[in-house]
Amino acid sequence: MPEHPMLEKTNRINLLFDFYSELLTEKQRTFLSCYFHDDYSLGEIASEFSISRQAVYEHIKRAELMLEEYERKLRLLAKHEQRTDCLSRLEDLLGEASPDLRIKAAPLLEKMRLVD
Repeated sequence: MPEHPMLEKTNRINLLFDFYSELLTEKQRTFLSCYFHDDYSLGEIASEFSISRQAVYEHIKRAELMLEEYERKLRLLAKHEQRTDCLSRLEDLLGEASPDLRIKAAPLLEKMRLVD
């Protein structure tokens, strides 16, 4: 069953945030973190920072667009997902391999996991 669209969006923004947060302004990082990580409403963030809900909304929307633009150009999340998928498939294949091969491959697999 597919995830709810808002949950999918939240998960994607959180992953993009992990990769690109340092490229955002401090205010964008703070507002995105409050909204997507801490589940604050626009009103709660506005009250906390003494600004309008519209201003909070605009900061969050701009930050989301920036994250998507960074991903479009750099593709760090896409590459991470591809590596994760490949590692999972390799582990499945090694599950069918001889014990000797599994032992030899284990350090390399671990090293590949640590790349991200």
